[in-house]
Amino acid sequence: MDEKINVAVVGCGYWGPNLVRNFRSFPECHLGKICDTDRARLTHMKELYPEVETTEKFEDVMNDPDIDAVVIATPVRFHFEMGKKSLDAGKHTFIEKPMAMSVSESWELNGIARRRELTLMVGHTFIYSPPVRKIREIIRSGDLGDILYISSRRLNLGLFQKDINVAWDLAPHDISIILYVLEEVPISVNCQGKAHFTNGIEDVTNMTLHFSNGVFSAIQSSWLDPNKVREMTFVGNKKMLVYNELEPIEKIKIFDKRVEIPPHYDTFAEFHYAYHYGDIYSPYLKQFEPLKMECQHFLDCIKTGEESESSGMNGLRVVQVLEAASKSLKNGGCEIEIRDLVKDQ
Repeated sequence: MDEKINVAVVGCGYWGPNLVRNFRSFPECHLGKICDTDRARLTHMKELYPEVETTEKFEDVMNDPDIDAVVIATPVRFHFEMGKKSLDAGKHTFIEKPMAMSVSESWELNGIARRRELTLMVGHTFIYSPPVRKIREIIRSGDLGDILYISSRRLNLGLFQKDINVAWDLAPHDISIILYVLEEVPISVNCQGKAHFTNGIEDVTNMTLHFSNGVFSAIQSSWLDPNKVREMTFVGNKKMLVYNELEPIEKIKIFDKRVEIPPHYDTFAEFHYAYHYGDIYSPYLKQFEPLKMECQHFLDCIKTGEESESSGMNGLRVVQVLEAASKSLKNGGCEIEIRDLVKDQ
């Protein structure tokens, strides 16, 4: 595809304007339409980008033969319906996370994209960020040793959602990062939580992922915390790594710390754990906007036909974990097994 890719962005609420800004900046892309049901938002977008056509009707985007690709940044409850219509209309489709409300919906979207030979991509922005890509590089290198467990905390006060709980709102970030850096999918999930304000919509959850290689991951999500926290800890048997998304410069810190077990001992009295305390250092990170890289990657995949790093199948895996977590929540936090549908297809 040598001509400019004609893109429409659907949804101009919290995140949509960032997508508009990025797609408009690429020379190989033409931002053809902006769609939202809120007239005030459309008026504001028209003031910022007077050359771009705006519409309140999603059908106008679907019926425009000049639109090559559709970017969907609406509330989650609309993702499947709009994504299906977009793919059925023969348009490459980018859907913000999570891609749908169920595994069956996600599976159907992937099937349509595969049959129509279209690019289907999910907005898991963090896997395009310099810190996360560096963490994957460090884990691959073996610098941390074998990963023992991962702890993730994503907490803040609000923003309360009406159609999804906090796990579906915040945990997709952590799940996508964990699956990306480990290059593994969990075999089971447990989740507990509580709805303090809206019946049936948990505002605090604790999720645990279990992997076949023995790795254990704990994910805490909350809309009900006085402090904004965005922190992940990766514990290996050689070193430990802390990723603090809110740090302005040193987002990754590697700790040369570990627990050592004596190789030989004859009696219990001779057995002593040894605690190794070494240096702390922060690796250099090349700075770039993750969302810009993600949007560029979408355009590149459309042109080359290559599979995205956050493809529809990767989005399906995240929804699998979320759906299993929902089942666990409804059953008192019991363990729910996961089958890797992507490998089994």
